[in-house]
Amino acid sequence: MLRIVSVNVWGGALADELLPWLAGCGADVRCLQEVTRTPGLTGWTRFDDGDRTLPQRANLFDDVRAVLPRHQAFFLTSDSGPVTDGTGERHRQDFGVATMTAEWLPVVGVDSAFVHGTFVEHAEWTVGDRPRVALAVGVVGRTAGRRVWVVQVHGLRDPAGKADTPARQAQAARLAELVQRVRDPDDLVVVCGDFNLLPDSATFDVLGGIGLTDLVGTVDTRTSHYPKPVRHASYLLVSDVAAVERFEIVRQPEVSDHCALLLDLRA
Repeated sequence: MLRIVSVNVWGGALADELLPWLAGCGADVRCLQEVTRTPGLTGWTRFDDGDRTLPQRANLFDDVRAVLPRHQAFFLTSDSGPVTDGTGERHRQDFGVATMTAEWLPVVGVDSAFVHGTFVEHAEWTVGDRPRVALAVGVVGRTAGRRVWVVQVHGLRDPAGKADTPARQAQAARLAELVQRVRDPDDLVVVCGDFNLLPDSATFDVLGGIGLTDLVGTVDTRTSHYPKPVRHASYLLVSDVAAVERFEIVRQPEVSDHCALLLDLRA
């Protein structure tokens, strides 16, 4: 069995809850969105984009690596920008996604793509239209010895809402291209992450067209830390539903403003 967890970690705003849970959830592959990385800095920072002010860990990537020392760690930056530490000093912080794989899993491939825009170093963070990336990691399962591609994405955030737009249609096409590029016919594929989409998005038609089935549907994937009424964001799709042993939207503990998604896969 291969256990995969996906969660938007909210920059580590709930690090005291998040880090112990990540260490103890028993996942073989952990896919994390909204991961921060500020080389040379630890502790807390403040993020501002004109719409929100949020506490963030200065280097959540290192925080996670510290509680998962026997894992391979892959971090991919979408964009960089300024954050402020407790003294008011500004620092340049990388923002992106990270995939952590347990040391007993052979990693047999890594690939990535910008699904929206390209890398930007912001003088000040923008509210919308920020670059987005997808990260694909191929591993070999411990039971059946089947190759599994775990592809995570953090989808475009649009202040106007989560409805389909031309940019999101292009994002779906680029995500599908990445999946098609890495997979072989016998591979299992998991695509997960914070899509920032509604359940009726045409993105699911695009991904369905390459053989992926969504396991989330219309279910609420937000925690009590998210106050807005539209509560769809995170999804998980698989290429072989028959290989799914268990799928859970984790309600407790609350480790972010997103629920974690947990998948047990026969592989």
